[in-house]
Amino acid sequence: MQIHVIQQGDSLYSIANTYGTTTDALASANELDAPGQLVVGQTLVVPTGEFYYVQPGDSLYSIAQRFGINYQELARINNISVDQPLSIGERLSIPQQPKPTIESNAYVEPIGNTVSETLENSARKNAPYLTYLAPFSYQINRDGTLIAPPLDNFKAIAENNNTALMLVVTNLEEGEFSAELGSLVVTDEAVQNTLLDNVIATATSVGYSDVHFDFEFLPPENVEDYNRFLRKAKQRLTNAGLLMSTALAPKTSATQEGAWYEAHDYAAHGEIADFVVLMTYEWGYSGGPARAVSPINPVRDVVEYALTEMPANKIMLGQNLYGYDWTLPYVEGGEFAKALSPQQTITLAREQNVSIDYDYDSQAPFFFYTDDEGNRHEVWFEDARSIQAKFDLIKELNLRGISYWKLGLAFPQNWLLLVDNFTIRKRD
Repeated sequence: MQIHVIQQGDSLYSIANTYGTTTDALASANELDAPGQLVVGQTLVVPTGEFYYVQPGDSLYSIAQRFGINYQELARINNISVDQPLSIGERLSIPQQPKPTIESNAYVEPIGNTVSETLENSARKNAPYLTYLAPFSYQINRDGTLIAPPLDNFKAIAENNNTALMLVVTNLEEGEFSAELGSLVVTDEAVQNTLLDNVIATATSVGYSDVHFDFEFLPPENVEDYNRFLRKAKQRLTNAGLLMSTALAPKTSATQEGAWYEAHDYAAHGEIADFVVLMTYEWGYSGGPARAVSPINPVRDVVEYALTEMPANKIMLGQNLYGYDWTLPYVEGGEFAKALSPQQTITLAREQNVSIDYDYDSQAPFFFYTDDEGNRHEVWFEDARSIQAKFDLIKELNLRGISYWKLGLAFPQNWLLLVDNFTIRKRD
């Protein structure tokens, strides 16, 4: 696969000719809704097989590094000098390299009491790329019994694609994470016993492989209570033949302050759980100022801290499948940003007749526009370049895999690049 960034004057026909493919192949791979109206700065993923076409800014060394080979070997294979300048558009042969094997997870969140057709179709379409499918979420009553999310055809979809189901348990109550409920669960032995009885019975009857605890905004004084609960849960779940995982807020130190962070003990979770999901997104969030949702440097900082507390093979990198459209200027407590899929943002940029820029520090695309009422907007989202940066980080640090929040948001380039970069492990 190759990533092509649309330049002024590009057309689908000219791009297809450059890479030796067809317009139909490009339109299909990228699910283009308007193939004749490309946006400057938009990215396309191009199926190029064993070849790479030199892009602006490339060097022999950078290309070799991307594909995990020695630059001198790359020069030899292509019969060129290591000192020879590369020409834009020059075709290089790339020897096939073994792909790392990782695990992948995606949360899927039904809204209300039904699973929408869009959500079910998204689960069906993307389950082949997943190790785990995680319906979000089972909520806890204060007596330890469970409130199940609607599952509809998720079990059949998972079975048909050899994808494991992940049973997600949260301390959500009335639509928000409840510190009070979470504290009750991790301190009350009777509630815990009832909860774990129900979790194991549900996992056994439905066919879940992993039980995933996503307890957020726990009071800081409950950090050791949470750790003890997880040890107890792990013993019971292991005896039942189940894996156990947890979701962790994105910390960069053991002493990081804040309601989201303090009860999440990276060292303890790394010791107890089979694996963890780092929630490495929401730096740019709907209620905050405009910025990249998962900028690469803060993401790296979280992962590098996590690696001081647990092995790489326990870490799944969290990744958003969405962006946000903020109305400017930002006012604290004011209007919330609107969530958009990567595909929707391309449509928006085209309709507003604006080009897309790319922030190389954040490794994220963005653009500005003015709506019909004269309001200025700032949009940050994900594209092929930004997701490739995350895949490169996973490979560099030998992480266990990636976990997506959440299905139902169209981003076809992600899935193409995922299987181009990795072999996805399927659980037995």
